[in-house]
Amino acid sequence: MLRFIPILLLLSLLAGCTPVQPVLDATQPVDMIAFGSCANQNRPQPIWEAVLANDPDLFVFLGDNVYADTDDMDVLRAAYARLAAQPGFHQLRSRVPVVATWDDHDYGFNDIGAEHVAKQGSKEVFLDFFGEPAASERRTRAGGIYTSYVLGPPGRRVQVILLDTRWDRSPLTRVSDAEYDARRRENVGPYTSTSDPDARLLGEDQWQWLAVQLQQPAEVRIIATSIPFAQEGTGWEIWANFPAERRRLLDLIAAGETAGVLFITGDTHRAQFSRLATDAPYPLWEVNSSGLTENVDPERVAPDANRVGDYFVGDNFGLIRIDWSLPDPVISLEIRGDDDSLKLRHELRLSDLRAPA
Repeated sequence: MLRFIPILLLLSLLAGCTPVQPVLDATQPVDMIAFGSCANQNRPQPIWEAVLANDPDLFVFLGDNVYADTDDMDVLRAAYARLAAQPGFHQLRSRVPVVATWDDHDYGFNDIGAEHVAKQGSKEVFLDFFGEPAASERRTRAGGIYTSYVLGPPGRRVQVILLDTRWDRSPLTRVSDAEYDARRRENVGPYTSTSDPDARLLGEDQWQWLAVQLQQPAEVRIIATSIPFAQEGTGWEIWANFPAERRRLLDLIAAGETAGVLFITGDTHRAQFSRLATDAPYPLWEVNSSGLTENVDPERVAPDANRVGDYFVGDNFGLIRIDWSLPDPVISLEIRGDDDSLKLRHELRLSDLRAPA
C-alpha cells in the first residue's frame, strides 16, 4: 500500500484543530482508491469505518462534501467544522490522504453555477479546510479549484484529475412546467440539453489545462467530476445537458490517443455503473458513488440509457482496485455499503481502456 508522510495542517476550525494528515507520496504504487460524495455533516457518518477497513491509498471527495447551501462564509465554515468533528472522518483524515473537488451544496446553492456571487469566498474556505498550501495553483490562479496528481512509478502510474463543474458553468436549460409534470411519472428531472453554442460547463482556462493534463504520462487516468459524465436521459445535472462540452472532452481523449480513462462521479444519491460507447474513442466507464449519507427514494431512481447492471440506493462509497501484478492489470470497480458489504462490482482489464489498434 502507499506510504505517507505526516504533516500538520495549520487550520483551526470551530471544532478544534484538524488531525495530523498524511500527504501523498507520489513515488509509491497506488492500488486502491476510495471515493464518495454527498455527506451531510448533520447526520451520523458510520460509513467511514467501512472505508478505513479497506486501507485505501487515497480518498477522493467528489462534492457535496458538506451541505451548507449558503453565501455566508461563517455558515460554510461551521458546516466544515461539523464534518471535521465526525469521529469517523477524523480517523480517515489521520490515516489516509484526502483530496477533493466540490459540487453545488458545498460551493453555493442547489444546482448553481457561475452566477454564485460568493464563489471566491467558498473557494477560500474549501481550500483552507482541505489544507491546500499557500503556493498551490489552486489558490494563486483566478478561477476554479481543478487540479491533478500523478502517483506511482513508471508502468504503474495513476493520474487523478479533479475537475470543477461549478465555477464557470452556464445556466441549466429547463423544460416547461407541463413537460416536467409528465416527466415526473418516469422519474426524469427538469433539465435538458442546451442548444446554445456558447454554453459551457468548464471555463476555457480549465479546458486548456485539461488538454495538457491528458498528455501527462500515466497508465490509468481517473477523471473525477462532481456530476455524471456517461449518464444519459436522467433529466438531472449531467454532462449530456452540455453536449458540445461532452463532445469536446471525448475529442480531447481521442485526439491525444489518451488511454486508461475512468470516470468517478457523485451527486445522484444513488450508486451505479455507466458505459459510454457511442462516438467515444473506446468504451468509457463511470462509477457513480452517492451518497455517503444521502439517498434518493428507491421508487424515484432516474433512468439512464447507459446504465450497466443494477443500481444501489443506500449509504455507499466506491473503490477502484488495481492488480498491477498481471501483464494486463485487472481493474475492479466496486460499490460498497456502510457495513463494507459489496453491492456492485465490475471488472476490467487495462487493455479495455484504449482505442482499438
